[in-house]
Parts: sequence; structure tokens; C-alpha cells
Amino acid sequence: MSVVWSVGETRSKHQAARRGLSPSDMFSLAVTSHHLWSSCCQQIRCYMATVVSGSKTSRLVRERLKLQVEEMRGHFSGFRPGLVVLQVGDRDDSNLYISSKLRAAAEIGIEAKHLRLPNTTTQEEVLQHILSINENPLVHGLIVQLPLDSVTSIDSELITNAVCPEKDVDGLSCINAGKLSRGDLDHCFIPCTPSGCMELIRQTGVSVGGKHAVVIGRSKIVGAPMHDLLLWNHATVTTCHSKTLDLPEQVGRADILVVGAGRAEMVRGEWLKEGVVVIDCGINHIADETKASGKRVVGDVHYASANQRAGFITPVPGGVGPMTVAMLMENTVQSAQHFVMKDQPRK
Repeated sequence: MSVVWSVGETRSKHQAARRGLSPSDMFSLAVTSHHLWSSCCQQIRCYMATVVSGSKTSRLVRERLKLQVEEMRGHFSGFRPGLVVLQVGDRDDSNLYISSKLRAAAEIGIEAKHLRLPNTTTQEEVLQHILSINENPLVHGLIVQLPLDSVTSIDSELITNAVCPEKDVDGLSCINAGKLSRGDLDHCFIPCTPSGCMELIRQTGVSVGGKHAVVIGRSKIVGAPMHDLLLWNHATVTTCHSKTLDLPEQVGRADILVVGAGRAEMVRGEWLKEGVVVIDCGINHIADETKASGKRVVGDVHYASANQRAGFITPVPGGVGPMTVAMLMENTVQSAQHFVMKDQPRK
């Protein structure tokens, strides 16, 4: 049997000859090395995560909601779900978020109004506006855009709790938060970002029940309600935060990882268990000279490295963000359905 040597093998042959190895010994060594290399390759599983698109999923949700609104209008003449977005001040980031909510509402058929109050508005004046909206039967959802941009002192907790629980489509009042924490999911509004995260997890086809879920962050808007949602969907849940000492170790145990820490690319790919579902709620801006703006948007997860180990991962942008708006619309439509079933006469 003739043996054809590569350039590298020829060099190794000459080196081996100087060490006293014959060509037949070298052939045996090459075959053994090949078998070892093949065995290693079979044992190493290389992941390239499936991207879970919030843009595509949110589009499906909005299309479903549009049909539901059309059905309500067919049963109740002239009816339209009503939503009010109350803003104090004129922050650019808040204006951007509000405009996306108003566009989504218009697309679905929701009558959305933007109530912008000047930054000199007092706490008592904000409360009066909220009480008036609470009593308006044409409004089915009320959200208070945070943060409140006022030169006067305003207690945001007091303001969000003043929203009628039946119209609290942001799910931030203590009544709705309390129901969620007790597992009363059918009788409360769930905060929009965690609700969107759950929808994205469902899109993967991975069952939450019995899985070990890790949530990084404990905010009232994302982390805390996300923990409750996963728990009542039968996951075993670990919540990590700024005081967690062994964060990489905790992350490495996760079958499902939801990150809402507000720190750019803090979670590294090497921390992850292979095949984990990664939901990244982070929106951070980092310097990037290749962009016209001089910066780019990244999540709380280092995407390039996480993409090599995760089974599923959400992109930033285009992941959780669009789902937050979609679930706000869903809560508004659900609220309107509850109101019409109670109050509206059929045609």
C-alpha cells in the first residue's frame, strides 16, 4: 500500500527519522492521530443559536389583535378600545417610546391619546388627571410614561397606584403586582416586558415547566414580575442581582436565562450552559466609530459569544423591545373586552 504524505507529514517524517522512527511507525502514528481527532470532533457539539425574532412575533400578535378589535366592532356598533398615555415633561427617549405605542395602537384599531403635561405639573395635578381618566368609560387602558420628568417632587409609586387596576394595562399597580405574585394570572394585567418574554419563550417550543430559570435583575418592571411569571409557569427560578457573588456559576445552571440588568454585554458566552434559551431585555448604547451616530445599541448579553453556546437567543435590537409594545396592546384589548362584556348592549 502506497502512502501519500502531505507537506506537513513529510516534514514530520524527516523529524521522526532523526528520532529513529521508520515510515511504517509514522503511518501508524498518523492513523492513531486521525482516530483521536475524529473522536474528539464527535464528542464536541458546536451550537449556533436560533434567533428568536421579536419583530416577527410582535407582528403576529398585532395581526391577531386587529382581528379581535374588528370582531368587537362587529358586535358592538361604533366601539373602539381606548388608551391614554400620560406623560409629564418632554424627554426625548420617552417621546420615542410613546410614538411607537401610538403607531401600534393606530394599526390595531385602538383609539390612543397622548396626554402630555408640562414639567411644572405638580403631583396633585397628575393625580387629578388620573382620577378623571379612571372615571372615563371611553378609556380602557391608562399608562403613565416613566420616568416622570418634573421640576416638582412626584412620587412615581403613588402615581402608578392611583391608576384604576382595571385600566392598569402596564400592570404596575400594587393590586396587579400582588395578584401576579400570588399566582392569580387570570385576574390581573401582567407587566408588558415580562409578558413579551414569555411569548418569546413559547415561540422556541421549549416548555418552561420543570426547567431551571435564572433571572438577572429585580426591578418592578422586569425582573421581579419575570420571576413570578416563570414560577407560576412551573419553573424553578433563581433571581440574581447586583449583590449576587457567584453570578457566572448561577448563570451556568440556567436552562432559561432572562437578563434585565441594564449593563452592556455583562453576560459572557462562556458562562452559559449549551442549549440554553437566552432572553435579553437590555438596551444599552456603547461607542462605535463605524456608526454615523458614534454609538450602537447592544443588550446585556455579549451576543457574539452567547450565540455560539445558546440554543435560542433574542437579538438586540429587534427582540424584546417590539414585544413590550405588542403586549401593551394585548392588555388594552383585553381590558376593552372586559368592559364591553359588562357595559355594552349588543346590536
